[in-house]
Amino acid sequence: MPLNADAQALLDIFEHMDVPPFETMEPQAARELFVTLRRPPTVPCPEVRDIDCGGIGGRLYRPGDDTTGLVVWFHGGGWVIGDLDSTEDVCRSLATRSGHSVLSVDYRLAPEHPFPAPLEDCLAVTRWAHDHADELGIDPARIAVGGDSAGGNLAAVVANIAPVPLVHQLLVYPVTDARMSSASYTENSDGYFLTAAAMRWFAAHYLSGDQGAPDDPRVSPLLTSAETLRQGPPATVVTSGFDPLRDEGIAYAHRLADEGIIVNQVHYPDQIHGFFTQVALMADARSANAATGQALSEALAPEA
Repeated sequence: MPLNADAQALLDIFEHMDVPPFETMEPQAARELFVTLRRPPTVPCPEVRDIDCGGIGGRLYRPGDDTTGLVVWFHGGGWVIGDLDSTEDVCRSLATRSGHSVLSVDYRLAPEHPFPAPLEDCLAVTRWAHDHADELGIDPARIAVGGDSAGGNLAAVVANIAPVPLVHQLLVYPVTDARMSSASYTENSDGYFLTAAAMRWFAAHYLSGDQGAPDDPRVSPLLTSAETLRQGPPATVVTSGFDPLRDEGIAYAHRLADEGIIVNQVHYPDQIHGFFTQVALMADARSANAATGQALSEALAPEA
């Protein structure tokens, strides 16, 4: 299948800009470059405000004044780059399309704060949101987690640890196997935005504290025990065809389903890694945001 035309246009823009590979840069320089590629948000949302989540930064997106469910959202960026502005349009879109609140987490980044620090922050904010439900205007019995790429990895691990009762997990092209040995790592190693070399760079920084390893289920949720997976919430898993992470995302969806978890797997065979956040530029991003927003609407709906 040929590459999606919108995806090719975006790759052409990056080539014209002569964007250097992440793995050739220091982390801070990569973060600064990432900021220059950012566009202002385009999706309206009735309420957006920064909040302190027990000493960890967060940004709350509210679709209205009624009590809602909540999606605790973890941004992508290989655990090294990204911040509250990285997925601004996605969080706005998910809040307005689902009718539920979204809380984006400004977790600490590697290598300054390697594993398990980012995961600990995500767990802490999930607990904090449950404990401060009244303050957030949400129902503590209707909390989901979600994220894209490295954020999808964090969301999957948080769902497996289950620091609070969770009703859903939204995993967008998640990192689930840091051993990086799948066929899609070879097929899509270069030329489609996220490269195999960049993933090795990201993972090396994330694991630089020598407190985790690729075969740790808290790093590679694909290796989580069957008993733990069986206790997790239903899932929506989004994958893209031209992505080094394609195979491990699909494999994780299959593992969840094999353990009896209800899984909605949505595959975009002609898309690249990162497309989900390009709401202003890609029709598929808007389609995927609509589909996941609907899934969250149903998952977080109050019981009749």
